[in-house]
Amino acid sequence: MAVASAARSVLLAPWWVASLATGAQSFIDNPLLGSEALNRRGLHARRVAIAARMADRRRARLSAALSPEDAAAFARDGFVLKRDFLPTEAFRALSEEVEGLVTTVREMVQGDTITRRIALGDSLLARLPAARALVESPEWRNLLAHVAGHGARPSQFIQTILSGVRPAEPDPQTVLHSDAFHPTMKAWLFMRDVPADEGPFTYVPGSHVMTKRRLAWERRMSIEASHGLDHLSRRGSLRITADRLRRLGLPQPVAFAVPANTLVVADTHGFHARGPSLRPSIRVEIWAMERRNPFLPWTGLDLWAIPGLRGRREALQWRALDLMERMGLGRSPWRRLSPRHPGDPAGPLEEHA
Repeated sequence: MAVASAARSVLLAPWWVASLATGAQSFIDNPLLGSEALNRRGLHARRVAIAARMADRRRARLSAALSPEDAAAFARDGFVLKRDFLPTEAFRALSEEVEGLVTTVREMVQGDTITRRIALGDSLLARLPAARALVESPEWRNLLAHVAGHGARPSQFIQTILSGVRPAEPDPQTVLHSDAFHPTMKAWLFMRDVPADEGPFTYVPGSHVMTKRRLAWERRMSIEASHGLDHLSRRGSLRITADRLRRLGLPQPVAFAVPANTLVVADTHGFHARGPSLRPSIRVEIWAMERRNPFLPWTGLDLWAIPGLRGRREALQWRALDLMERMGLGRSPWRRLSPRHPGDPAGPLEEHA
């Protein structure tokens, strides 16, 4: 057994080293990333600092396409909030498309919450002209590109959050956390009003900035990850408490209890969470995310723009997860379910078995 383990380490060592120049972040899966000795010497903190500097440089090259007001808001807060994002008629047409859509969906269960997604690939967008107009509009694309730090087309979905709909532990997304060790982008265009007590998105303003205090915290957490911390933190999505926010000189999170047709685009390396829902609730949104290799210096060269791949990213990634499950390599968390509306209530729990 010891010989086999040593041989495995030798074979995988080049992969572990090469991963240092990618977005790999799990302290569990890569012994270099999870090494207490290396992280005491600053491995994790240096990756964080380098990734932040490179994102700043890429964003500077993309800033000309953004209004000065949006650029200033993002630099200050780590997010941009735009109420009445779409003209009234355009939002009404989009809402009718989303609420009237019936199609197969994917769902994932986390704690007492179900996340439902419908991929906005090219084949579906051909049937949804208002949705296509949104994701192809310069304002949408430029704002998301600036926050992401590159111009690649993000993954885009109709997303539904069904909070408190099953008897289980609380949704882990309700704990303040950072998605990754590097800048990432997520966007929400809320299709319905979001009440303050029904799971609003929350964000700690200014927490995207890599101050000396934040980098020291990142270093300390990377050291603790070798022998402690919760599972999601050890996977690279570091959790933080309100007390530690104060120690970092950061404010408490702001909850986005906002009306329909509000757009929020945020750098989710900043601390954020899904707010608690005091009752079973449903939140419907157009949702986008992008998490690219943070050490790439360029803003273009998008693999998913190649003919044959364009507009199929989400479907191909789900198929890859399904194939891995059929091969016995793990269970896909995203279950393919029968056609339904985005806003339908949760179905039987057996659907996710």
